[in-house]
Amino acid sequence: MNEHILTTPAGETYPILTGAGLLQSIGTRLAEIAKPCRVMLVTDENVAPLYLDTVRDSLASAGFSVHPHVVPAGENSKSIPVLGELLEAMCEAHLTRSDLAAALGGGVIGDLTGFAAGCYLRGIRFVQLPTTLLAAVDASVGGKTAVNLVHGKNLAGLFHQPIGVYCDTGTLNTLTPHTLADGAAEAIKTGILGDGALFAIYESGDPAQSYEEIIARAVAYKAKIVAEDPTEKGVRKLLNLGHTAAHAIEILSDFSVSHGHAVAIGTAIVTRAAQKRGMLGSDAAARIIYTLRRAQLPTECPYTAAQMAQIAALDKKAAGTGITVILPVRIGECVMQKMPLADLEALFSDGLEGQS
Repeated sequence: MNEHILTTPAGETYPILTGAGLLQSIGTRLAEIAKPCRVMLVTDENVAPLYLDTVRDSLASAGFSVHPHVVPAGENSKSIPVLGELLEAMCEAHLTRSDLAAALGGGVIGDLTGFAAGCYLRGIRFVQLPTTLLAAVDASVGGKTAVNLVHGKNLAGLFHQPIGVYCDTGTLNTLTPHTLADGAAEAIKTGILGDGALFAIYESGDPAQSYEEIIARAVAYKAKIVAEDPTEKGVRKLLNLGHTAAHAIEILSDFSVSHGHAVAIGTAIVTRAAQKRGMLGSDAAARIIYTLRRAQLPTECPYTAAQMAQIAALDKKAAGTGITVILPVRIGECVMQKMPLADLEALFSDGLEGQS
């Protein structure tokens, strides 16, 4: 069992636990940080048959009153209508400010539940119970919550830190190779940003035997960044490596390209662009592309630079007529580069050159 304590500059502190069997003991563990109360347990139609009863029984045995709420699986549940239904369900369950919500699932469920918890009664507590590698290494930590709008991904949201994150590595056994690869993309991204040992697991190691270490390393890096910059005013922007192109790819594909796969393509794009612009050596660029492919991730983009730039202009990371993009300079270090939105197409064009 691995435990990390995240503390934000505002003094918010919460545990992040990683290990096998956490869902079976979640009631006891949650009772350590919250008195028994009503819990809105949010999950989706894929996860519910696997873990809903286990979590509900564990919470109930610890004295919590559990109110399950199951939404359709998939990115479309990160929407205003589904958010509205969840908020109404919280009202029907008579949740008060002393109660809490629990997100049981992947990143979609975490984002949706966190957003609902952040705005219901102007904020109630919530916990993250990630069941995917992607959610465990990235989405569950840091307090970013959001839903999508017609014009873009994550355009409606807020920062709302959980009171606890419990990553049960046993849930990874039920994931498909595609879903595991989604998580690999975010873990590799973290390795490129600042953890060479994490990158090495995917470059030359055996990730399937190292998931607890992968999650622990990714969480430790992200917790350090979030503790310094909880609301993405500065250094936290580094975590968006590959994401400007990725969000555009997701939208252009009508979300048929999953988030992790889009992040892999976006990371490959900025890697090639950084190499062409003399910021990243050819050996390091080749290692990044190789490692993404070794994790069964795509590195080629089916869309044009112009198509992606048009969508990216509406990205939430844009500020006025400018945007900050993240470019790798070596494995373990990236830089933030501000540029006019008008220059994004040229950056993407550079990153599309050399695709095979």
